[in-house]
Amino acid sequence: MRAAVATGVNEPLSIVERDVPTPGPGEVLVRLIACGVCFTDLNLVRGHYPFARFPVVPGHEVTGVVESVGEGVTFPAVGTHVGAQFLYDSCGHCDYCVRGEQILCPSKRITGIMTDGGYAEYGIFKAGFVTPLPDGLDPIAAAPLMCAGITAYNGLRRAGITPESRVAVIGAGGIGALAIRYAVAMGARVAVIGHSRRSEQEALGLGAERFIAGGEEDPAVALKAWEGGANVVLNAAPTTAAAASTLGGLAPDGTLVLCGYDADNLSLPTMPMVLNRLHVMANPSGSPHDLRDTLRFSAFHNILPEITQISLDETPKTLEAMAAGGVHGRRVIVF
Repeated sequence: MRAAVATGVNEPLSIVERDVPTPGPGEVLVRLIACGVCFTDLNLVRGHYPFARFPVVPGHEVTGVVESVGEGVTFPAVGTHVGAQFLYDSCGHCDYCVRGEQILCPSKRITGIMTDGGYAEYGIFKAGFVTPLPDGLDPIAAAPLMCAGITAYNGLRRAGITPESRVAVIGAGGIGALAIRYAVAMGARVAVIGHSRRSEQEALGLGAERFIAGGEEDPAVALKAWEGGANVVLNAAPTTAAAASTLGGLAPDGTLVLCGYDADNLSLPTMPMVLNRLHVMANPSGSPHDLRDTLRFSAFHNILPEITQISLDETPKTLEAMAAGGVHGRRVIVF
């Protein structure tokens, strides 16, 4: 089989030939249909993850078909269309795991960073951590739902979104565009914050009622003028500073959600947080049950990202273009 391999920090991906692996106990062999190219994959080769294993096959936005199963696996069956996510597996016995919050397990492993992922024609995954795709869900367009989708959907619901919420989304890229559509489908009112007005029409077309250009006005002031502020601000931009700049735009009891961030620490003023009982949370993707909910909701509301299909051979150049800021929208490797 052909695979793209990250061999080390700041090294270009190598396209190699490998033997098709054999699933062991509790594992499934998945024949890949598609794998999304995520900004996390770029951060892997930039050396942002000290726990990464090299060499490694990147990719954690996986869709495919179960080709064979290892000993003891009764589900999913051979032939099932499945998705594999950021969370590869967990210990299975800590308090977080037994209550279904495997994403918080201290011993969790991350797909495409600590284990081989989806930049390959075949992959080995844990049977309990792959999710059957709902009937009718396009497996190619759905690939980014395995990371961008679950991150946006889970971030909104853990922030306590309701049909009465005013939700502000920072950035209208991969996570942001899905967050806008999810929030609208959940009945919320949505504002979008971008640095410039380049994405204004796109954001309004996705269902946002207003657009705030942070390069032209203070986003916190603009949000506060929106009937007293946003109940939820979800940062989908890859910068911590963008999130911090909106704190003053939260309504009392509001929540700032970090789905996007960078290496800078988050610094927030204490007094307004205390006086307004503001909340700040981060959302690291989700557990298997969260992915099931995300896919079910996406299928029911016909929410899929706009994607550009690429081949495995185009993946190294795609990551280089992402590093240079020359890629807009989601790229998906199709096998």
